Amino acid sequence: MYQANRTRYDEMVYNRVGNSGLKLSAIGLGLWNNFGSVDPLERQRAIIHQAFDLGITYFDLANNYGPVPGSAEANFGRILASDLRPYRDELVIASKAGYLMWPGPYGNWGSRKSLIASADQSLRRTGLDYFDIFYSHRADPETDPEETATALDQLVRSGKTLYVGLSNYSGEQVRAMSAIFKDLHTPFIIDQPRYNLLNRQIETDVLPVLTDERKAAVSFSSLCQGLLTDKYLHGIPANSRAEKGTIPFLHPAQVEQTLNTVKALNAVAADRGQSLAQMALAWNLRQPAIASVLIGASRPEQVVNNVQALQHLNFTSTELRRIDDILAAQPAIDWQAK
Repeated sequence: MYQANRTRYDEMVYNRVGNSGLKLSAIGLGLWNNFGSVDPLERQRAIIHQAFDLGITYFDLANNYGPVPGSAEANFGRILASDLRPYRDELVIASKAGYLMWPGPYGNWGSRKSLIASADQSLRRTGLDYFDIFYSHRADPETDPEETATALDQLVRSGKTLYVGLSNYSGEQVRAMSAIFKDLHTPFIIDQPRYNLLNRQIETDVLPVLTDERKAAVSFSSLCQGLLTDKYLHGIPANSRAEKGTIPFLHPAQVEQTLNTVKALNAVAADRGQSLAQMALAWNLRQPAIASVLIGASRPEQVVNNVQALQHLNFTSTELRRIDDILAAQPAIDWQAK
């Protein structure tokens, strides 16, 4: 019988989500990879136990996470039922809808039909009565934003989620949706954008809007699919995901394009007494609007190492200038490279 570590809250940092009453663990566990039907359930269980034992309370899912789509939610639901049910009120569990989930015109995008059906399916797979946060996973160019917003509002009013969020929306789209949510009195509190040392677009797009609207962000791809770790410092290892091309956004060309930059950043991290991954997570958290950064993990030890980023969150002005100079010298990256 699993019993959580009694000291799990002693070292973790918890940040308020905008002007809401909710706080998130500064490190959250994303279940995009390594939690599907092709991954051993006992390894998933060990990773989730380790995360919670270290004070991670934010667990991030989506309807299509797997493979196969839906299996990450189903597996998390099994672990919740067998191990974490007594701790449900200590957890913030999120899911999303908006990417292709089932065939036909209703298993994708952001219509009322799609979002509400998807939320119901996700609740059944996880065995939950409600989600803490439910996100629109991407903006739908063919659906009126008000329809998407009112569908999310309905999920709150029907008790299926406590809060709502957006993901992969531009700053302009976040501002427009925020205005609708404000009129509806919907508890929209958070946005989930891609953000890391090698992809800083949201600094001039999404983050200023979130600051103006008094909302927060939880960043994904915080380690750029492994580029911002020591895994690729000496090239592309055999059987790595970059070598196989099994993860979107990470292919051999991107490793080659960023190798000199990553080596220079690693030197900064070493001078700070951190691994590159730890520095990359701390660097994201320097942004006041970012309440939490998502990590992925294929084994419990990675969770332990990443949480150690919280031991050294502060940067000197010299360190920040050094990082900016390194990033300024990085040639443009072709994120669509194959």
